[in-house]
Amino acid sequence: MADQDSRAGGRYATVQILDYAARTHHPDDRALRRAFEAPSRHGMPEIQLGPAEGRLLEMLLRLVAARKVVEIGTLAGYSALWMARALPPGGHLWTIEADPLHAEVAAEVIGEAGFGDRVTLIKGDAADVLPKLSVSAPFCAVFLDADKGRYDVYGRWATENLRTGGLLIGDNAYLFGKLLDDIEEARAMRRFHEEMAQHYRSVCVPTPDGLAVGVRVDPEA
Repeated sequence: MADQDSRAGGRYATVQILDYAARTHHPDDRALRRAFEAPSRHGMPEIQLGPAEGRLLEMLLRLVAARKVVEIGTLAGYSALWMARALPPGGHLWTIEADPLHAEVAAEVIGEAGFGDRVTLIKGDAADVLPKLSVSAPFCAVFLDADKGRYDVYGRWATENLRTGGLLIGDNAYLFGKLLDDIEEARAMRRFHEEMAQHYRSVCVPTPDGLAVGVRVDPEA
């Protein structure tokens, strides 16, 4: 039972229960299925969000009526599809991907799903791209799923460019079980957690590898 439980990070979540919950609450469709399977088809790392986390991401954006969103780390575009579906007419997602192959696959996935008009895929290093995106601030949400050793840097950019009440969301917030290790990547991730707690009403949702979620508080309050 321990192996089954670890899939959801929950004490009572068996594979059968998880499959039932998925079918009931977030059944997939062709576009999402193709996006989820794209990494395996193209020999990419299969490290995308799980379907339940994708649905949660979509719901969070809807709850804050997000119109302008930034994603750091596109991979094959699976999370981008979930977020694009949450946006109202006129809403926009800017998603940044450093790997040229990943960006090419993501562009195909996003185009096939019919969201090319509301998603701008930017190829390049996020450290170079983000300062140029600041002209479009304030943003409603920033989602991090990229190089974990720079989450603290990305988090500071988000804090400077999010509106009050906007969301900062970081996947892999447990750093694959290494969050408390004495390594620079873990120290950077802990800075991300601690700075989020300072500037946001925040929680780390116990998904399999942690999903940190913060609501930006009024810096003048």
